[in-house]
Amino acid sequence: MRTYLDFEKPIAELENKLAEMIKLADENKVDVTEASKSLESSIVKLRDEIFNNLTPWQRVQLSRHPDRPYTLDYIELMCDEFIELHGDRQVRDDPAIIGGFAKIGGEPVMIIGQQKGRNTKQRQYRNFGMPNPEGYRKALRLMKLAEKFNRPIVTLIDTPGAFPGLEAEERGQGEAIARNLKEMFMLKVPVICVVIGEGASGGALGIAIGDRVFMLENTWYSVISPENCSTILWRSWDYKEQAAEAMKITSGDMLELKLIDGIIREPVGGAHVNHEEMAELLKSKILESLKTLSKMSPEKRISTRIDKFSNMGVVLEK
Repeated sequence: MRTYLDFEKPIAELENKLAEMIKLADENKVDVTEASKSLESSIVKLRDEIFNNLTPWQRVQLSRHPDRPYTLDYIELMCDEFIELHGDRQVRDDPAIIGGFAKIGGEPVMIIGQQKGRNTKQRQYRNFGMPNPEGYRKALRLMKLAEKFNRPIVTLIDTPGAFPGLEAEERGQGEAIARNLKEMFMLKVPVICVVIGEGASGGALGIAIGDRVFMLENTWYSVISPENCSTILWRSWDYKEQAAEAMKITSGDMLELKLIDGIIREPVGGAHVNHEEMAELLKSKILESLKTLSKMSPEKRISTRIDKFSNMGVVLEK
């Protein structure tokens, strides 16, 4: 059964009416073709109206939708082959980050991403998509392995942040993320990063230094979540909508600020409405980018990558 967000309730009401109309028509052998067509047209019009005028907070809600495709869903839908690799060779395997060798449209790649869970048991196992230091060290190990075998790297970002627990800090959470940032700048193979859900803080940035950084249409990318920002500024979560507006965290804001390289459009209604279509759109963008990046020399890619991130946030005064 589909889950509707608060702002989608008008759509849900019309869809329920349509379902009831069709059910009653079947039971009473009545032709309601014209009426159902009119109602379907109203649903399409209302959906377009709502999703063409989403607020930043509504996009945040969509990025967290429980039916939204996660990394494993994209791997299953996009990849012809996938061999998962485990462990950081130091502490343990972190289930919050998964990765391995794969083929996308026949192109061999190393795919790495953060994974949330669908139910309570899975969420606990995946630590709600919040990696520990060993998760970032595993990711770096796989990136270095990809570099060794000359395989492009694709990272899928979807995390509310790196795990903030005391044990994670004791094992060097900050150092692990910082090392990933440093090493990803110098990778000789093409690196494509895509925010597929939440892109929060250093937890996202730890696997987000790439030649191409994209965001799905209804995602967000920021140093802090709107709720936490509201808590800091107003001592309450009640102002999260205002915080989301002021923080400029949506894909459109990120593109305007030149912090990402492009936006991957989602099906109307969000990525959760049609997993297959969303995976196909993402796959197409990845293959298109790989084709462009493969023509560049490693030295040129590294130089361009460093320049791109070095220019972020720079203000020139006359």
